[in-house]
Amino acid sequence: MLHSLEAIHSYRTGNIPEDKQQLWLQLLAAAEQPHINLERIHSMADLEGTNPVLDYVERTLHVLDQLNVSFWVREVVEEVLVWSETAKAGSVQQRKAWQRAGVNLFVHNRGSAQLYREYVIHRSTGNIGSDAKAVFQVNDENPVQRKEATPRQEMIYALIGTHGLIGQYIRGEIPFAENAPLHAFITHGWLTAEELHTVLMALNQCIIAGVDPKLWLQVEAEVERIVGWIISEPDHADWPLKERLSRLRSSSIRNGEALDEAYDKLQTELDVDNMLAPLSHRTLWYVESALKDFSLQEMVKVFLLSLHHGDMSQTTDNRDDVRHISFEPLMNTMYYDYKGVKKLNIYKKRMIEKYLEQWSWELIEEEQSVVYPHLTHRVVRQPDLPDTVFVTFEFSPAAEKLIAFCIEAEKSPLYEKAVLLLFDLFGLRRDAYDRFHNEETYLADMNSSGDYKKVLLDYIVGKRVLDIGPGGGVLLDLIEQEKPEVEPIGIDISANVIEALERKRQREGHRWQVMKGDALRLDQYVKPGTVDTVIFSSILHELYSYIERDGRRFNTDTVIAALQSSFHVLSPGGRILIRDGIMTEPQEQTRRIRFLEPDGMQWLERYAQDFQGRKITFERIAENEVILNINDAMEFLYTYTWGEEAYVHEIQEQFGIFTPSAYENCIREALGEKAEIIKLEHFLQEGYTEALEERIVFMKEDGQPAPLPDSTCLLVIEKKKELADDE
Repeated sequence: MLHSLEAIHSYRTGNIPEDKQQLWLQLLAAAEQPHINLERIHSMADLEGTNPVLDYVERTLHVLDQLNVSFWVREVVEEVLVWSETAKAGSVQQRKAWQRAGVNLFVHNRGSAQLYREYVIHRSTGNIGSDAKAVFQVNDENPVQRKEATPRQEMIYALIGTHGLIGQYIRGEIPFAENAPLHAFITHGWLTAEELHTVLMALNQCIIAGVDPKLWLQVEAEVERIVGWIISEPDHADWPLKERLSRLRSSSIRNGEALDEAYDKLQTELDVDNMLAPLSHRTLWYVESALKDFSLQEMVKVFLLSLHHGDMSQTTDNRDDVRHISFEPLMNTMYYDYKGVKKLNIYKKRMIEKYLEQWSWELIEEEQSVVYPHLTHRVVRQPDLPDTVFVTFEFSPAAEKLIAFCIEAEKSPLYEKAVLLLFDLFGLRRDAYDRFHNEETYLADMNSSGDYKKVLLDYIVGKRVLDIGPGGGVLLDLIEQEKPEVEPIGIDISANVIEALERKRQREGHRWQVMKGDALRLDQYVKPGTVDTVIFSSILHELYSYIERDGRRFNTDTVIAALQSSFHVLSPGGRILIRDGIMTEPQEQTRRIRFLEPDGMQWLERYAQDFQGRKITFERIAENEVILNINDAMEFLYTYTWGEEAYVHEIQEQFGIFTPSAYENCIREALGEKAEIIKLEHFLQEGYTEALEERIVFMKEDGQPAPLPDSTCLLVIEKKKELADDE
């Protein structure tokens, strides 16, 4: 076993006193807070009480321990590995002292190399806790003799200072020239070309396989190719700009981003090569972690704001001094822990997107300013690090508190109100918000409902079909599979939904299209008379529940507006298909519920207080029994069936909007004689009876068993051909 692994084992088992630990281990063990790339972290909460930096170093050493390399290679690589992460470690007090002494802790390969030079080569002191001025020899009153480096130490210093750069070059984060010091090993006569190849391959296998062994298998051939360039082509050309951008967005592309399309569109708006030329000689830190969830256009805007604003824009000399652009502060603010899982802070993302919309390419290039309430971008450098700038977005204290409130409110009925307050603060449409904290779960649920939606396929006519509110895209998939002659288009107001569907479309190679749009203004996106079928699959009740019209939600005028909007774009003979909730007739009926679960009554009491759609009343006739209106009973049971996770949303939505006769009246009022209802049926959705049979007993008022009332309707409305020309 490697000596370093033995030392770590002794530290973990408490078999070695702290003052006897090797210097590198003292530093790694002293880490009080994580300084790591969050890209591969699944839970932010897991970082508490752990030492991920030491854990990673240990993994790299285990990789080395298994390699079949000569003793001297193993010894060199081992020393590089134990020092390469030290700039991410140290106590808070030590880190402050290092910063004051000019150690670059944010460009951690350089910082780690600096620490190695001072602690190992110069060996000014063996006391890790001493003041940085003593350690780094800037105390003129009491100078300590600095030692000269041996060729071996200079080589290890350079390997630490360039460690990880081959991987970063593969990811598009650095220019190739950053690897130049490695070729000097050959020109100085320290290593032969073959020896340098062996060292670099072994070192990079440890670094990359320490992150993920599968990742090493994916990139091994490319690493070997780049090592060959370092050895024989030290002036090798950098990636072309488009290639570099594609590497910076590799995870976005894997998730379905169409980079070629996005880049071509960008080229029509600005001279991308010229505008981003200043990035060519600079390293970009934490780009993918911070910006992978933004679009290519948004990422380019952030790059340009970084180049043209803040400390980077003061003078030409200042710009030229900057070698590193770090997005670490932005990365750190973009994630939070939700129930043990790292979640993108979609609240901040939406606000940043809105902010970036305000910046035209001309405003950025002319270095103009944009005043946007509660949010701005920051490009700053620290006095001790003149070659590095840090990029982030800064929210006002009020916005930060409201975003924190939204995160906390995710667990309560206050959630919807909190999100709407946030949208009001930033001037966004109140009906355009996403299901922020459980969008992925929501879309997965939508994708599991394919069997329910399939019945709609029998009523589709014509070639062009609009799916309003496509959710996870299951109906778009079904139309594409079952009706290859049809052109399916999904329209949704949620940017989250559109982003997810675009990624799915690219990833799975679908031919359907999606667009962000308003169901009440369809003629803004498609030409009137050009759509053959418009589908509202479990979406009308959401429009009714969430969109304010004349200052209030739960307004039937919203449904009328949606019907008129869709009817307007229909071709003669075209159809509107509706599958949604239904209310029972006669509405005056009552039903009796006996709860079989001890908390059932508390559920109803809480629901009656929180439900936003209408006033829910009930009569309690026993400890676990109530009598209430049949439609109030069914509305409650929808939420009771879905459970706690869906509660904060379900209390905001009224699933049953109309009775069958009320639906007919609404359609007549909205569309008049030009519309013909060719199908109106209602039924109980499969699964409700089974889901509730062990939780409640559903009865008539006299206590006799009763079936659950119908939950769902299927409506087909056709635009009459003979009257179509009279519009």
